[in-house]
Formats: sequence, C-alpha cells, structure tokens
Amino acid sequence: MGIYVNRGNESFASAKNSEIYVDKTGLIAYTNKVLDTEQRYICNSRPRRFGKSITAGMLAAYYGRGCDSGELFEGLEIAGSPSFEEHLNRYDVIHLDMAYLLVQNKNAADTVAFMQKCVIDELKIIYPGILTDEDCELPFTLSKLNDAAGARFVIIIDEWDAIFREAAADERGQQCYIRLLRGLFKGEQSKDFVALAYLTGILPIKRYSSESALNNFKEFTMLRPKRLSEYIGFTEREVRELCKMYHMDFEEAARWYDGYSFRQINHVYNPNSVVNAMLDGEYDNYWSNTTSYESLREYISLDFEGLRDLVVQMLAGGRCAVDVDTFQNDMTSFRSRDDVLTALIHLGYLAYDAEAGKVYVPNEEVRTAFARAVKDTDWESVVQAIQDSDKLLKATWNKDADLVAEGIDKVHRENTSILQYNNENALSCVITLAYYNAVNEYTLIREMPSGKGYADIIFLPRRCSSKPAMIIELKYDQSVESAIAQIKEKRYPDSLKDYQGNMLLVGINYNKENKKHSCRIEEWEQD
Repeated sequence: MGIYVNRGNESFASAKNSEIYVDKTGLIAYTNKVLDTEQRYICNSRPRRFGKSITAGMLAAYYGRGCDSGELFEGLEIAGSPSFEEHLNRYDVIHLDMAYLLVQNKNAADTVAFMQKCVIDELKIIYPGILTDEDCELPFTLSKLNDAAGARFVIIIDEWDAIFREAAADERGQQCYIRLLRGLFKGEQSKDFVALAYLTGILPIKRYSSESALNNFKEFTMLRPKRLSEYIGFTEREVRELCKMYHMDFEEAARWYDGYSFRQINHVYNPNSVVNAMLDGEYDNYWSNTTSYESLREYISLDFEGLRDLVVQMLAGGRCAVDVDTFQNDMTSFRSRDDVLTALIHLGYLAYDAEAGKVYVPNEEVRTAFARAVKDTDWESVVQAIQDSDKLLKATWNKDADLVAEGIDKVHRENTSILQYNNENALSCVITLAYYNAVNEYTLIREMPSGKGYADIIFLPRRCSSKPAMIIELKYDQSVESAIAQIKEKRYPDSLKDYQGNMLLVGINYNKENKKHSCRIEEWEQD
C-alpha cells in the first residue's frame, strides 16, 4: 500500500467502526453503474462537515486493489447490489487530498508538481521496469501504464477546490492545476486509463466565462444534487433512528439541523452536527467554529446593493429570489449580491429552493451563526432589534399592547430602508424580526391552516416551555379589532386543539397614514 496509490481501507474502517456510522454505501451502486461510461466523471460538492472525506475514503476502500475489503462492506447496503463483487478491489486507486497537499508546499504550482512526483514514484514501485526518470507528467504516465500494462485507474480527489479557496490569489498555480486536471480527465486518451473520476469539494468546477473548465464532468451540487441527494447529508429516517437510539428529541434535531431541501428528498440534515449532538446528548451549534464561519461574516459585509436587505429578510424568516447561474465557482470573482448568496449556498449557510429559485436560512444552527456574524458587522439597528426581542416577548406575555406596538414601531423605524412594506406579507417580515428570539421558546408557523382560513403567524411553545401559545393576525391599514375578530370568527385556535396550555390572541395593524402600529392582546377562553 502507498500513501497516494492504493492506500488501503483504514480510513473507511475507522469511520465504520465509530460509535455512530450511517450507511451511505448505496452511492457505490451509482458509481459502479457509470464506470467506463461517458458519465464516469463525477464532481460531488457539498459544505464542510457534510461527509466528503468519509465518502472519498469509502470509495477508495471499495475500489482499491491494495487491500481486501469484502469483510469491511459485509452487511452494508452495497453488499446486496449485483455489481458488488464485480468491482470490489479491482482497480488502482489514486486518492489525493488537495487541502493536505497544499499545506505541505509554498504555493499552488509547487503543490501540483509535488503531487505528481509523489504519485509517479509510487507507480514506479507498483509497475517496475515501465517508467523512467523522464516520466514526470501524471497524465502521460497513466497513459503509458495503460498502454504497457493495461492499467486502469479510479482517481479520487478530495477537497479538489482547495487551491481555488486557499490560494485564491495564486492565478499561476491555479492555471497549472487546471492544466493537470484537463490532462487527466479531458480528451480521448483519458478514457483509456480512467475507469472513474470522483472529485469532492465545497465548490463546483470553476467556470471561465460561461463554460466549465472540465465540462465533461457530471456535477452534483447543493443547488442541484439530483440522484445523489440522499448522500449529501443525513435523511429524516436516519435522524429519527439516531434520536430513538440516543433518546433525543427528534423535533429539536429537526429545528437545529434540518432545512436543506432538494427536489428528490425533502429533508436533509447536517451530518456532523447530528452526530455530535447525539454523542454529547445536547443540541448546540457545532458548525460555526469552522473556518467557513469567517467567510460568512466577510461575505455578508460586502457592499453589494441590496445584500443587507436580503440578509435581514432571511433572518426574519423570509425567502429571497436569487440568480445562481452567474456565480463563477470561486471565492474571488464576486460581482453581485447573487454571487455572494450562491457562495453561501455552497458553504451550507443558505438553503436553496430550486423550484421557486429562492434562498433561505435553513435551521437554528445556521440562524445562530448568522446572528453572531451580524453582531460583528456595523448593522447596529439589526443587532438592536435582536437584542430588544426579549423585551417584546415579555411585553406580549404581560398583555402590554401599547409596549408591543412601540417595540414593533421601533424595529420598523430603525430599519426603514430594509423593511419597507405595503401589505400584510411584508408586515410579517417586520414582526418576525421583532420577535427574533422567540424561537428559543417557540416553533414559528406561518400561514397555518386553521378553522376556516389561515392564521398569519402561530408561535407554538416547545415541549420544555411553559409560555403561552400565541396566534398573531396581521392587518394592513385596517384595525386591531378586526384582527382579533377574524381569529375568533374563523376559529384559528382550533388548529391547536391538542395544545392544553394558555393561549394569547394578538392582533397587529399598521396604519399607512401615521406609519404607526397598533396592537390588541386577549387571552383565549376555551369552549
């Protein structure tokens, strides 16, 4: 076994033997299906801590002929596939971690040269008598081995985009790297020696103008994961099973780590955070200590027109339209707010609704990361609104309608450029920002089917909370009396028939003439 060629299966064995291992070997059935086809070139990008390296190690363990992995995969999903035995440990696997290699060298160009030398040196040992000291370019070396010995390779590059992220200003090194990748994966010669290419990283393949540098790759991204959706993170079924095993509240797991949704799978969870929560026995933000958190703070501070407005809308629970097709798939070529938002989707800090073309903050873990990042900016009015949220909640519980109206007025007044509105839907954005910290006690439900209509906002207490439920009805240039009357007439509280605690009815109206809010709060008396 080598360091870069046929490394063995220790990496995957370590993952599988961990206290928590979720079987994702079904992915191998797909890679087996595309072996030696035009679809053999795969780039599967996803955020940090979403299992990229574990997947790379799994593929290396399965395909690499430097080990015997039959027993390691016994009992896993792939073992039941008809293609399992056919491809098990049958290929020379070149397994590279570009982030690790980049750390070992001064610059990107040196990294590319060093990596080729290391791989070729190992290939000389595996295939003695074929290669010479003049063989220093990896694509030509692999072609030579294929011609002389019929060698076929599975090439796995983990953190393939590290050079574009960590050496963003090194254009010369990036060009050297792109030339190497084109030599390995473009052209008819590569089809002779490449059985499968699997690239994984945070970013999709870099684009030059409108064309990908490696346009023969099938890309699976956070924007469009397609058939690989269930292998991006943990599914709802997998998380439910873990919560049952570790006696954890599934609803809290969903609040903290769910929220990513794709066309083929509706609920995707951050796997690293779920595992840590299960092992620690508590839900927390396990992600914002990663280096990508610094990127979040940096990117939302960029002075692109309208970017701040959109971030605040998403903090308030809204969804914002985005054009994801202008992004050049690097961290330096930002030209618009859409580019920044798209980068944050790839980093995992925003989720993307492909059907609607909109982005949103997916869950509590990310929400707290955004709140921390905002506090490190000069957005004083937004920070103040978040800090004042607790006061507004206490005023609501105390049924102090005047103080509630004043608090909402303040949020709107101090964020007028962001939170301008002219209808009830936009008003709900102001209310959600004003009640920002309510998520610590409540589950927020928008437009919940209730009785004979839809309640605008319902705050349903979490299981551990002793606070009253709150049904909020919003009116634009009408009256708070009509808001309360609508709640009662349309029987909105009936939607909470299984809830046994106290309940507050809250009517809020915005008067467009004096630009003031009014409020009325009543306790609901059960029939």
